[in-house]
Amino acid sequence: MERRRPGATIIPLIVSTDKTQVTKFRDKKAYPIYLTIGNIPRRFRRKVSSQAQILIGYIPTTKLACIPGDTARRRAHANLFHACMQNALGPISSYGETGIEMKSGDGVWRRCHPIFAIFVGDYPEQFLVTCTYNGRCPKCTVPLGQLGEYQTFPRHMQSTVIDAYQLCDADAHTFNRACREAGTKPVFHPFWETLPLTDIYLSITPDILHQLLQGMVKHLVEWITEIFGAAVIDARCRMIPPNHHIMHFTKGISILSCLSGHEHKKMCSILLGLIVDLPVPGGLDSTRIIRAVRALMDFLFIAQYESHTHDTLSLLEECLARFHENKQVFVDLEVRENFEFPKLHSLTHYTRSIRLFGTTDNYNTEQTERLHIDLTKHAYRATNRKDEYSQMTKWLERREKVLQHSGFITPRPQNHQPSSPARNVIGPPRAYAQKVKMAQKPESRQVLFDILARDYGALDFQDMLADFIAQLNYPGVSGGALRVRAHDTHIPFTRVPVYHKIKFTKIGDFNEIEIADVVHIRPEQKDSRGRIIPARFDTVLVETSKGQSDLASVCTGN
Repeated sequence: MERRRPGATIIPLIVSTDKTQVTKFRDKKAYPIYLTIGNIPRRFRRKVSSQAQILIGYIPTTKLACIPGDTARRRAHANLFHACMQNALGPISSYGETGIEMKSGDGVWRRCHPIFAIFVGDYPEQFLVTCTYNGRCPKCTVPLGQLGEYQTFPRHMQSTVIDAYQLCDADAHTFNRACREAGTKPVFHPFWETLPLTDIYLSITPDILHQLLQGMVKHLVEWITEIFGAAVIDARCRMIPPNHHIMHFTKGISILSCLSGHEHKKMCSILLGLIVDLPVPGGLDSTRIIRAVRALMDFLFIAQYESHTHDTLSLLEECLARFHENKQVFVDLEVRENFEFPKLHSLTHYTRSIRLFGTTDNYNTEQTERLHIDLTKHAYRATNRKDEYSQMTKWLERREKVLQHSGFITPRPQNHQPSSPARNVIGPPRAYAQKVKMAQKPESRQVLFDILARDYGALDFQDMLADFIAQLNYPGVSGGALRVRAHDTHIPFTRVPVYHKIKFTKIGDFNEIEIADVVHIRPEQKDSRGRIIPARFDTVLVETSKGQSDLASVCTGN
C-alpha cells in the first residue's frame, strides 16, 4: 500500500470481549465489546482513567431455550455471536485497503487504514471467535492426545478455512463436510471472513490472567497441596514473616476459593519457598518437583517483562522446555493422569506472539476485567432493570460527554516543563533516589524512654540520641572527644513521639511517584477481641555519614 499510495497510516484495532455477571443474586449477564488501537502507548491503554478503550456494543446473552437440542443451540449461539460482531466491525472492511481521512492528535490529516490486529479474550471466546472446537488449540492444528507435548504444530490456514465457508450457501451436507475437513465449526459467514489483511489465527494472543495465573498456577497449587498435604503447606504460609511486597495468607492457601488473579500472583512469590525443603511422602526425591515449579514460575515472570530481547525470549523457551522435562513427576506421584489441556499447550505460542505484537501487557485480559466495572456494572446499576441495554448505552454516552467537557474546560498550565527532563530519555532502566514519606502526626505522641526499651526493644535509645546530638553540634570533632561531648549532653525530656510506618517513594520512568518499600515498627498489642497481635520490627540497612553501612533495627536506632 505504501508503494502504491504513499502516506498510509496503519491503525491496528485491538478488540476484546468477555461475558461478565452484573448481578450477585440473579443470573443476569452482559457481553460487552471493547475497542482500542495500537497507536496509543500501552502505558495509557492500560489505565482506565485515560479512557483509551471504548465500548462499541453489547452482544445478546440469551440462552435460546426455545431451540431444542444442545448441538443446535450451540450452533445458534455461535452464529448469533458472529452476526453481532459483523454488525459492529463490518464498517472497517471497506476502509482497510482504501483508507479513510482522519485527523490525529497533532492536528494533521492522514490517510488511515484500520486493520483488525488483535483479539483479546479468554479461552471460551478464543475458540468461539476462531470457530474451533472446545478442547482444541485456536491457533494451530495440534491433534487430540498431544496437547501436553512440547513441540510445534502447523498453524491454521485462514485461506483454507475461508474456502470451506464459501460453501455455506450450498447444501448442508457439503458445507458440514467441508468444515469438518478444515477442522472448524459450520458457522454461517464468520465476521472476520471479509476483513482485509486479517489472519484471525495470528490475532489470538496469550492471556496471562486466565492461562497462567488462573490456569497453570491454580493447577500447580492443587498439585503441590495434594503431594505435600494441605496442613503442611498452610502451616508454612502462616510462618512467613510479613513483608511489604508479599501477601500474608494467615489461614493458608488450601482453603481459599474464588481467588482473583492478583491473589494467584501473590502466591507465586512464595510458592517455591513453601516446598523447597519439604520431604516427599514415600521418601522420594523432591528435585524434579522443585525444578518443575521453578521453571513454571520463571516462565510466568519472564512472560510479564515490559521489554524483551532475543536473550529473554530464548530464556522463556528454556523455562518451558525445563518444565516439560520435569512434569512427569506429577504423573508418577498420581496427582495428574495426563497434561491434555489447552492452557498448557498455549504456552508454546507465547514467543511468537511476543515477536509479532510486543509484550504481553499489550493484550492481557486484566484490562478487560477492570473495564467491566466502569462500562458495564456501573452502567447496569444506573438502570431500572427493564430494557437495560438502551439505558446503559444512553448513560455511558452522557457520561462520556460530561468527561469530555470536563477535560475541555479544565485549565492546563502553559509552557509546562517536566520536573526532570532527563527521566524521559529513552534508555535502559535507571535507579532513582528514594525519598522518605511519613505521616503528619505520629501514631504515639508521647512514649517514655522506659516504654521504648520495654515494648520497642530500644535499650540504648537515650545514649544514641545523645551521640546524634553531639555529632550534629560538633561535626569536626574526633571520636574520643565526640564521646565526651555526648556524655555531657543533657536531654531535657523523657518522652518522644513514635511513628509506626515509614514509606520510601521514588519517581518512575514516567514521572510517576511509586512506593518502593514500607518499614513497619509496631509493638505487641491486642485487638478489640483481646487477641494478641505479635510485634513487627522490620530491619533496614542504614548508611552513615562516613559512608559505612550498619545493619540496624529501625526501632532501636543502632
